Amino acid sequence: MENIRKSSHLGLLAAAIVVVGLTACKDSDTKPADGKPAAEANKGSYVRSGFACCNLHYEGDWISDSNLAQLAFIPAGTPINVKKIDGYRAYVEVDGKAMRLGHDYGRAQESTEQWVSKIVVLDDPKPKIARFSPAVREAIKAGKLMRGMTKEQVIMSVGHPQTNENPRLDAPYWRYWWSSFGPYYVYWKGNTVSKIDGHSETVGYMTYKGK
Repeated sequence: MENIRKSSHLGLLAAAIVVVGLTACKDSDTKPADGKPAAEANKGSYVRSGFACCNLHYEGDWISDSNLAQLAFIPAGTPINVKKIDGYRAYVEVDGKAMRLGHDYGRAQESTEQWVSKIVVLDDPKPKIARFSPAVREAIKAGKLMRGMTKEQVIMSVGHPQTNENPRLDAPYWRYWWSSFGPYYVYWKGNTVSKIDGHSETVGYMTYKGK
């Protein structure tokens, strides 16, 4: 009789261990650390999260690497989440709004991932912009240029120049576009702007004149 009791107790203990083990396995498979269902917890995952490196011009929901200056722009420092990169396109949320990034021109010089990493930076540029002189801050806010700006400040204001036309940033000038038919040129003396050149009307549009 004593042997039967012992066998019965051992059997119940083994069954309890199996139940606890199965419960633990189930919890580890379906319950993330925050207590939400796994599918819901993964909804907020992004390829990259950061901020607009610079003023990004757009048309509709489309932001091209041409960054045509005549279009409206999203200000530098605007939060951007990259949801997916597919070929030459990236699907993003810009301050919560669904938009697309189009790697239209610089494909031979850099991958879409490299371009997106330039556009969506990890550090918010706004604190750095706040330390610039008042005139430079206002020029960047307006998406315009002025003599004496550094390369970093020019990029913040008018974006990165198209890589296919400007493969080297140590060149004596960078070529930008006001419209599809209106190029303009930023000339350098060392690291600062020495001249903005092009059609007089375009240069007038792109030059910050102060208030």
